[in-house]
Amino acid sequence: MSDKATLEINGQKHEFPLVTGTENEVAINIKTLRGVTGGVTTIDPGYKNTGSCESAITFLDGEKGILRYRGYSIEELAEKADFLEVAYLLIFGELPTSEKLEQFHSDIKKHAVVDDDVKKILDAFPKAAHPMGVLASLTSALTAFNPTSVNVDSEEEMYNAIVRILGKFPILVAWTMRKKHGMPLDYGSSSLGYVENILQMMFKRPDEDYVQNPILVNALDKLLILHADHEQNCSTSTVRIVGSSHAGLFASLSSGISALWGPLHGGANQAVLEMLEGIKEDGGDTKKYMAKAKDKSDPFRLMGFGHRVYKNFDPRAKIIKVAADEVLADLGVEDPILDIAKGLEKEALEDSYFVDRKLYPNVDFYSGIIYRAMGIPTEMFTVMFALGRLPGWISQWREMRLRKEPIGRPRQIYIGETHRPFKDINNR
Repeated sequence: MSDKATLEINGQKHEFPLVTGTENEVAINIKTLRGVTGGVTTIDPGYKNTGSCESAITFLDGEKGILRYRGYSIEELAEKADFLEVAYLLIFGELPTSEKLEQFHSDIKKHAVVDDDVKKILDAFPKAAHPMGVLASLTSALTAFNPTSVNVDSEEEMYNAIVRILGKFPILVAWTMRKKHGMPLDYGSSSLGYVENILQMMFKRPDEDYVQNPILVNALDKLLILHADHEQNCSTSTVRIVGSSHAGLFASLSSGISALWGPLHGGANQAVLEMLEGIKEDGGDTKKYMAKAKDKSDPFRLMGFGHRVYKNFDPRAKIIKVAADEVLADLGVEDPILDIAKGLEKEALEDSYFVDRKLYPNVDFYSGIIYRAMGIPTEMFTVMFALGRLPGWISQWREMRLRKEPIGRPRQIYIGETHRPFKDINNR
């Protein structure tokens, strides 16, 4: 294959170099396009065919159902690593030794305190506020309590900023949920593991000890790992483009939270439960709704099935389905919503319409089931997604800054009015 691509415009040919990634992905480098063609640009709504950066963090092959972090398969990481190991891997490029992991966790715990004035900001929100709006605001507010900008050329400053947010973010997540429930705020315990402490901070009642359930710990650990990064999706691209202006880490992360909030992105698992609620209110007939999903003239959308990127199967869904089955079996939850979910799953896995089109239940479907069974309210689902995605956003922000990428500045094709004279108000 040639190492160049030729583009012909108005009879003139222009050559552009090809870039080949380590997994043999090929891209045309068009950074000189406007200069050599006298202003010609490309248009790619949604950037579906545009690579915004070169990255060494996550490899995704949607056709083959492959997801790898730093070269390690998601299947192997979910089976053999814990969330904190995966966070370290994503951010720093290699799996930690036991000594480095212990130090990493110790340093995070040192920062697992939030300035008391943050509580005042939290108190100002009404209970009806959506947790994602609260989380984005509190994350952005951390900038006010940590005003010093990070010198990205200093490994020490970069490391301190990373362990600081990894220590504080779970507190903000837990407080957001406890605020919603009118529960007193809790800092958890420094004697617990990272994931165990998250569960305690979220669920511990003031009048009793919190007893850890290893099946729930395992399920949450896997969910956080599976959500930790997913290449250049909407929220990750947002973090990178905001960070490209040299905005700080906390501000960049806050922008990612806002992008994740949308129902087409992180809000998908919330949309799954809202769909299930709607089916329940209509009598709970799963066959009726599977038929509606197959009817092209019906506006009903089956949420949690298929995936925009994975054209075969979502490798994360295969892993988390096992955890979902374990959680439901252990908790023995009697919930008509979860019964409807299992009914839809069974229908989809056996119906040739869905099987032939590879519309299998995805990670959002199973994560919603697990969170529901654990007692996490529906509006908190996307917050839990953000908690898992945190190390991915950090790693992408760090990579972008270390590579000294230029500020993001997409072009456009103008389709408005051409030049026209101004009309006095009396003549309009």
